[in-house]
Amino acid sequence: MSQPKLGLALGSGVARGWAHIGVIRRLLQEGITPDFVCGTSIGALIGGMYLAGKLDELEDWARDLGKSSLFRLLDIRLSGGGLISGTKLFKLLEETLGDTRIEDLSAPFAAVTTELGTGHEIWLRKGNLAEAIAASYALPGLFSPRRIDDRWLIDGALTNPVPVSVCRALGARLVIAVNLNADVFGMTNIGEGEDSLAVDENGNIMQAFHSRSPLNLMKHRFFDKSGTEPSIFGVMMSSLNIVQDRLSRSRLAGDPPDVTVAPRLAQHGLLEFNKADEMIAEGVAATDRSLPFLMHAMQVLALP
Repeated sequence: MSQPKLGLALGSGVARGWAHIGVIRRLLQEGITPDFVCGTSIGALIGGMYLAGKLDELEDWARDLGKSSLFRLLDIRLSGGGLISGTKLFKLLEETLGDTRIEDLSAPFAAVTTELGTGHEIWLRKGNLAEAIAASYALPGLFSPRRIDDRWLIDGALTNPVPVSVCRALGARLVIAVNLNADVFGMTNIGEGEDSLAVDENGNIMQAFHSRSPLNLMKHRFFDKSGTEPSIFGVMMSSLNIVQDRLSRSRLAGDPPDVTVAPRLAQHGLLEFNKADEMIAEGVAATDRSLPFLMHAMQVLALP
C-alpha cells in the first residue's frame, strides 16, 4: 500500500507572495516536506524556486530589495500586450534558474496559467521552469503574455488562484493551501510612495518629481489617483481581487483543502515587494497558527 502524499498549493497575491517563503521555511523546520508543489502567479515563482534549490537565493534578494531597485527592473513600453514587457525580470529569472526544467525538480511541480484565446486553465508540468513561472505571473494588462507551445498564456489567478485541485490531480491525499487573499478582499492599496516615481527615456521607472516625458505622463495616468477616482492600475488590481475572491470561494468550496494557511496581509500593498521581511514573518506566524490542524490531519491520514 502506497503512503499518502502531501501537496502544497501556493496561491496568487502579487507582492504578498513573499509570505510563501515563511510558510515553506516553517514547514521544513517541522520536518514537513511536500511531495507535490503547485503554484499560481507568485506562488509558482516561490514554489519553483524552492524545488530548484534556489529559495535561499530568492529570500536574500527579496529581503534586500528596495523600491528603487525594483522599479528599475520594470521595462515600460507603449506597445505590445502589456504595459511592462517583463524582459528584465525574465532575464533575472533565467540567470538564476538557467536551463532548469520542471521535470528535473526535486518533486513534482505544476505552474498554473490561463490560455488567453480560450480562457482554459493550463497546468505547466514540463519544460523550461523560468518560462513556466513567467507565464503564471503574466498579469493581463501589466505584463505581456508568454507564448509557450503556440499558446499565449497569462496569469493563472484568472482561473485557479489557489491550486488545490491541481495538487489533488497530481496525487496528493492531504493538501495544504496557502491563501494570500483570505483577509484582503477589497483592500487594493498598491503601497505608499508611488507618487514620487517617474519614467526615464529608456522606459525605466526612477525617483523623480518633475520629469515631463511622455512615458512619465503615462505613468501618472496609469498609477496615480485623480481626486477620488481610482487609477487605472487601482481598477485593475481591484478587478483582479474580485475575480480571485469569487473564484477562490467557489473552487475551494468544491474542493476544499485539508488545511488552510491564511497569512494576515491586509495592511500590505500589492506592490510592496520591498516589505519582504514583514511578509515572510507573517508567513511563519500563519503557519504556526495552522500547525495544530496540520499535525492532526497528518495523524489521521497516517502521513509520516
